Amino acid sequence: MQRAFSRSLACVILLALMPCAVLAQSSAHTEQGSFVLHKFARPIGKETYTLSTDSAHLDLRSDFLFNDRGTDVPLKTQFTAADIRHPLTLKSEGKAARGAPMHDQFTLDPNNARVTLLRDGKASDYPVGEHTFLIDGYSPVAMQQMLLRYWMAKGRPAHISAPPEQDIHIQSVDDLDVQLGGKRVKLHGYVISGLVWGSETAWLDDDQRLAAVVTTDAEFDHFEAVRDTFEPVLDTFIQRAVANNLDALAQLTSKDAHASAKKLLITHVTLIDGAGGPPQRDRSVYVENGRIVRIEATGELPKAASDLEVLDGSGKYLIPGLWDMHAHYEQVEWGPIYLASGVTTVRDCGNEFSYITAVRDALQSGRGIGPRLLIAGLVDGTGPITLGAVIADTPEQAREIVHRYKDIGALQIKVYSSVKPELVPIITEEAHKLGMTVTGHVPSGMTSAEVVKDGFDSINHIQYIARDLLHIERGKPMPPLDFETPSAKEQLALFKQHHTVFDDTTVIYELAMHPQGTPIRAFEPGIDHVAKPLAQGLNEMGAPAEQSERLTKYYQDMLATLRELHRQGLTLMAGTDQSVPGYSLHRELELYVQAGFTPYEALQAATSVPAHVMGLDKDTGTLQVGKRADMVLLSGDPLSDIRNTRQVFKTIASGVVYDPAPLWESVGFTP
Repeated sequence: MQRAFSRSLACVILLALMPCAVLAQSSAHTEQGSFVLHKFARPIGKETYTLSTDSAHLDLRSDFLFNDRGTDVPLKTQFTAADIRHPLTLKSEGKAARGAPMHDQFTLDPNNARVTLLRDGKASDYPVGEHTFLIDGYSPVAMQQMLLRYWMAKGRPAHISAPPEQDIHIQSVDDLDVQLGGKRVKLHGYVISGLVWGSETAWLDDDQRLAAVVTTDAEFDHFEAVRDTFEPVLDTFIQRAVANNLDALAQLTSKDAHASAKKLLITHVTLIDGAGGPPQRDRSVYVENGRIVRIEATGELPKAASDLEVLDGSGKYLIPGLWDMHAHYEQVEWGPIYLASGVTTVRDCGNEFSYITAVRDALQSGRGIGPRLLIAGLVDGTGPITLGAVIADTPEQAREIVHRYKDIGALQIKVYSSVKPELVPIITEEAHKLGMTVTGHVPSGMTSAEVVKDGFDSINHIQYIARDLLHIERGKPMPPLDFETPSAKEQLALFKQHHTVFDDTTVIYELAMHPQGTPIRAFEPGIDHVAKPLAQGLNEMGAPAEQSERLTKYYQDMLATLRELHRQGLTLMAGTDQSVPGYSLHRELELYVQAGFTPYEALQAATSVPAHVMGLDKDTGTLQVGKRADMVLLSGDPLSDIRNTRQVFKTIASGVVYDPAPLWESVGFTP
């Protein structure tokens, strides 16, 4: 650490820290900068950093702070190094997201070639390789800048290891020219994978200062950090990142695209068509050009033809393709995951406008692998818990946003939590005029009954219904469970009268409210298969000890509310929100059975019911002649045990057959 550099050597090793001309003038240098932090393109905070360097030491200090829907997310970081090629320590104290505390301290011992990680009071050691860097996820942004500088100073290696388990890859992409203050600025683009789950795009200027990074945060949400001077061109960064993501999607899954024949025959299968009838044994299902053209008892097979693919379904069960009715398709990596888990249609319930339309169009045109993507366009209002940049605070803005979503083919509008109550009937009226339906959160200051009266067709999340039916109030003791009160009866009658639909997302509450001392694998075995960058954050979810009793009771009341809605004959459809990717839809169906659904009813909640709700039941949702060939071939009978929906043998989307294992592997999961 105690050594000096000649001018020429410093220009090589510290080229990422400052221009060589600066080095020539002084042996010490201080760099300062600040980034505007965004979620869904809306500014929510700021990061400032100071980087001090001299001939023998490098010291970075960062102060990262944003407010996400009313919750502060602070993070203070200190990084030291002998020089840009030789990291020594990293200390992070604060949070990476609302529910992701971070108390980590790394120390790299170059003599023993070991990295020691002190995390929450527990120490672990890891080996140091030829290219080992110290970084702790997507935040703070200044550390991503240091990562890129390290990579360049080390000769752009193919891999960088970052203990405990990150394997980082960086590749150059096309330069980006932006107009800033009347001047043209050239930025150099890089796609980084392995730092978070999936990939992200970052840009450096000619002095190797980070201009922007477009990524996802610890909650899987779209996150953008832009150096304050580049804030006027945020949209340009987002649009270019979309293109980079789509390119990554094509590269990621090109080897997994199944070269399917135009004609497909599935033989000797037990057919569960989703229409409500009993299973049909030993059936053959004929598919042409992505449509079911014939279903009949398996008899003598046709002569082999070059354009006919035969899939033996002996001992297997064929069900309609599954639907996830509460998705947030934040990354292109979700596409392979959905298909691997048997999901052939998803409804995105809130995303960045340009991103989600580009991904949907790419999937529709065959430029990527993923399920059919339906859009519920998110609109919010200004307030302390605002999410995203699509904001309506006036009737004129509300109507304009509804038309904007209609023009891009959204089937629904999703109202979020900060929309003013007086705008709700305006949004629903305009949407209904245009043939759209309305779903969403119950905005602050409103009740479930009020949004239904104001035109909501459906409500997201069981928490709102449980809260209003049982009169649960924040900070007060949990009331007794009673659906026989006059108020509860009145609300349930109102829901029946309006044919209100619920996507309850009960599974996300189980994940968030289970006691932290209970391992997630106790109820969700899929946790052991997720990509490593996801595992830590997911495994940290749950109720802390001091809140466990109340939250456990709240979750049980939600499950009871789900049971009561089903008993009342109201319409429920399966959705997951952002839980354990791919696996949580199966867990949602298991919770339905716990709540009194039959396995067939649970299966329909993820097939025929959402198809009907979205007005697409003439085309899909059941396995019948003339409909889309969206199907899942299971190795176990889901009607004898709903857990068998997890046993996906093949997924067929519009007649194209996919093997789950390579899809899981393509995004870092283990089959």
